[in-house]
Amino acid sequence: AAPWAVWVLLVLALAGPRQLEPIAALRVSGRDLAIVLDLSGSMVRDDFFLDGAPVTRLAAVQKVGASFARGRAGDRVALIVFGSDAYYAAPFSFDTEAIARRIESAEIGISGRATNISDGLGLALKRLETSEAKSKVVILLSDGISNAGATNPRGVAGLAADLGVRVHTIALGPKDLSDSDPGENGVVDAATLRAVSELSGGTSFRVRTSEDLMAVADALDQLEATEGDGLSAEVFAEFWIWPAALAAALCLWIAWRAE
Repeated sequence: AAPWAVWVLLVLALAGPRQLEPIAALRVSGRDLAIVLDLSGSMVRDDFFLDGAPVTRLAAVQKVGASFARGRAGDRVALIVFGSDAYYAAPFSFDTEAIARRIESAEIGISGRATNISDGLGLALKRLETSEAKSKVVILLSDGISNAGATNPRGVAGLAADLGVRVHTIALGPKDLSDSDPGENGVVDAATLRAVSELSGGTSFRVRTSEDLMAVADALDQLEATEGDGLSAEVFAEFWIWPAALAAALCLWIAWRAE
């Protein structure tokens, strides 16, 4: 009888009994969104305010940016950071909580202290070039003047247009390059960032305060709405392991009895 029981258990295991788990379905937007964040030395300036207290530009961006990332359910989101060089801080993922934590843990200087806008944007485009998403978007935030890299940001914006990637730009900081004295530090080249967005079909934003930054996050949520039209996956609880384990245990018992 024992051998027959083994066969019955194996047949039951091979049938693959399983049950659909009750989960909250993720609605997929079909959008890949790359956040490209400036971590150059000027982001340490404490000319922004949160709750009435002065904070660095980076701290303001981290608070608002992390909240924005957490709200992108259904998007695949990536984080690229740049200073003198650019690198991936987080690959494309539906795990927006992980992206938010990476934004919150970003540190000035880990990619150098210069401002290489071209490489930051270029790295995002390199990954988006092979993406099969129906919508490809970059959000590029910088508080300075592109002073590193061999390519002009406007040229990279032309490549974005060729690839069908919209680039929304955020020029951060109280003072514009166009309104400042030659050689003045801490100013942002808003004109170049505006040109990048215009060339790629995106929208440009000018941010001088934390309130401006929050308003931009709301505007981007309107421009790139997250409501999706499909389910990401169905999750099943698998039960085949139990009859398989019983069959294995029964085989061992039969072998022990035969000795």
